[in-house]
Order: sequence, then C-alpha cells, then structure tokens
Amino acid sequence: MDELKQQIKEVIISSLQLEDVTPEDIVDSDPLFSTGLGLDSIDALELGVALKKKFGIKFSSESADNKKHFASVDALAEYISAMQVQ
Repeated sequence: MDELKQQIKEVIISSLQLEDVTPEDIVDSDPLFSTGLGLDSIDALELGVALKKKFGIKFSSESADNKKHFASVDALAEYISAMQVQ
C-alpha cells in the first residue's frame, strides 16, 4: 500500500504541475482540498483523469462517494486498491 500511496503522490504532483511540492511534503491523511494541499474542483477533474490513465479506474461524475474517495491520499489508495481487486 505504501508503494501505491507513493505512486498517487507522484501522479498528483505531475498531473497538477505542483513544482514546489515533493511526495514527502504530502501527508497521507491530510485533506487534498481546502486545507492540506488546497486543491480545487478543476484540480479534481485533472487528477481524476490522470488516475484513470495510471491505474485504469473510473470515477462516476454522478457519484456522491467521489468526495470521500478524493479526501486524502489514504482514501484514494483504499479506493484504487479496492477497484483493482474487482
């Protein structure tokens, strides 16, 4: 799971072009939006596309669970891990 979290952090940094952020700067349990990294809804769309390309997973634009899945690196790792098992 640690390797998956590292990959997620790298996708966040590269897809959102966060030049001054390293994977070590991102705390697994910190919120990705508002506080924490301070991402916004446009970032969420770009990140969703990048995660889909990297891990072959889908996010439904109509799913109320998206907010939960994108809450933190920990939450994304759990979702991606669960989706890859199916």
